[in-house]
Amino acid sequence: MKYLITPFQIVYCLYAYALFIVIILVLFPCVILCFPFGRIKGGNIMYRLFRIFGGWWFKLIGIRQEFIYESTPSTDQQYIFIANHIAYVDAVIVILSVRHFFRPIGKAELLKVPIFGFIYKFCVVTVNRSNAEDRARSLDDLRKVLAKGISVVVFPEGTFNMGDAPLKELYDGAFKLAVETGKPIQPILFLDAFDRMHYRHFFTLTPGKSRSVYLDPIQPSDYPHADFKELKRIVGEKMSQKLLEYNASWISTKYFKTI
Repeated sequence: MKYLITPFQIVYCLYAYALFIVIILVLFPCVILCFPFGRIKGGNIMYRLFRIFGGWWFKLIGIRQEFIYESTPSTDQQYIFIANHIAYVDAVIVILSVRHFFRPIGKAELLKVPIFGFIYKFCVVTVNRSNAEDRARSLDDLRKVLAKGISVVVFPEGTFNMGDAPLKELYDGAFKLAVETGKPIQPILFLDAFDRMHYRHFFTLTPGKSRSVYLDPIQPSDYPHADFKELKRIVGEKMSQKLLEYNASWISTKYFKTI
């Protein structure tokens, strides 16, 4: 798919990214004040700040975040939140969508980004997915997060879905974690992130709606004979089917014929 980048869109994107940089610079001293509280309490305060500043950024650039609850998550329950991954703005959408205290798993490469990388290191479980040893270490870190009473967020596709299927192949980590800990998996669908910002170009950011859909949680205990691979298949099929039902824009028409 080819995108025609208009002069208006370039100006809009420059405005949006300049505003984002300003927000990061304003946020930075606030985040520094969280450090003395430690990674748990301090990290929780950080995510409250991220939610506030992320919400204002979306409002100021004309993106309307909406929530659809097919199921409402319990406030006193820990979850392994998982979401489809289709655009750069997913990072902001997930912060606005998940109201629990959580820690996400994210790419280790982002540690190199000036200022942002410093904040990122404090409040994200990092992983180098190309390194098996590092993947194992990150999974252990997520277990420790859950043990402290905090939920986790995982993009099980690992990176952007650049195809025309509802989802790309999923990694095992989130499902291993669910089977081992018994924590429910809470899928969230990002329906419009692809339209708000195509992954191929930074100048495709556009204003408009951004919908997050909470599906029914999947309890590992409901599938007592399923290993993590079977659980991954079950969850992947449920998410794919719902993306088709909501008519997600990146999906090829050939997949709708299977409904």
